Amino acid sequence: MPLLIQGRELERLSSTAELFERNPHLKENARLFSSRPLVDVDPKCLLYVQQREFAATTPADDCVSIIGSGDATTCHLVVLRQTGSGAVCLAHCDGSSTCAEVPLFVKAVSSLSNVCEEGRLELHLVGGFNDDTKTSHNLSLSILAAFQKQKEDIHLETCCITEMNDIVGNGTHRPIVYGIGVNVKTGDVFPASFTHKGPAEELRSARTFTGGQMADIYDSSCGLVKIGPCKWSPNLDIAFWLSQNDDTILKYLSTSPLAEPPHFVQGMKSTIRFLLEHPNSDSLFPGGQPQLYRRTDTGAWERLLR
Repeated sequence: MPLLIQGRELERLSSTAELFERNPHLKENARLFSSRPLVDVDPKCLLYVQQREFAATTPADDCVSIIGSGDATTCHLVVLRQTGSGAVCLAHCDGSSTCAEVPLFVKAVSSLSNVCEEGRLELHLVGGFNDDTKTSHNLSLSILAAFQKQKEDIHLETCCITEMNDIVGNGTHRPIVYGIGVNVKTGDVFPASFTHKGPAEELRSARTFTGGQMADIYDSSCGLVKIGPCKWSPNLDIAFWLSQNDDTILKYLSTSPLAEPPHFVQGMKSTIRFLLEHPNSDSLFPGGQPQLYRRTDTGAWERLLR
């Protein structure tokens, strides 16, 4: 069935404004959500999801209590949860291949739930803002349309997207909420910030920077983060960016230069340096195997060496 809102089928939309006009409760819920206090998530319980990544788990997971993702400007953060089993998936979508990505999220949650499980699939969407190029608006509509095409009943509960996640300061539009967490045990979705974005933060950023597609990064059956293997070709031309000023990097390497968090440029430079230091991606994945990370007794992610 198509996407449902309060038990009613979501009709075809031409704009996000139309969605909120028809469903004023979504508008009010978005206001309440964006006004919630920001939670600084403890890295010891966190599984961080970067751009073009998703992860799914269940309340039985002893390694992960919170799945979270941040630094979303035009990107959207997607949480899909089965209320019976508690199985939950969080994804960070940038519009690279939305129609192909959404079925992956549904499959990830369904595979962690019994076929006869009571409950229902609930969807929470957060992200985007009123950017000049309407990148956020178009992504909002693409994600909603992709969920409408799924055969499962999916109930839209939170929709803090585009104009409902927009604030203006000094004449500049930017998101109210850049990051969210979902409590694996309770299903609570909340605005969040993150001091730690590992493991393998630079490697994962490099994968996305070089065109990597949406990737499932977590095996909940054994509590392992899986990265790669990734493929990229040596590209010394990217060294050019390291000599550019911040405004130039923002202008050409961001979809929303005026709305990026303060650490965006430094993060881009760090990713580029990583690629220059590892021109051959094969060297990072001996035997063509992924890098694996497990949680230690102290709560840190530690690489598992074979």
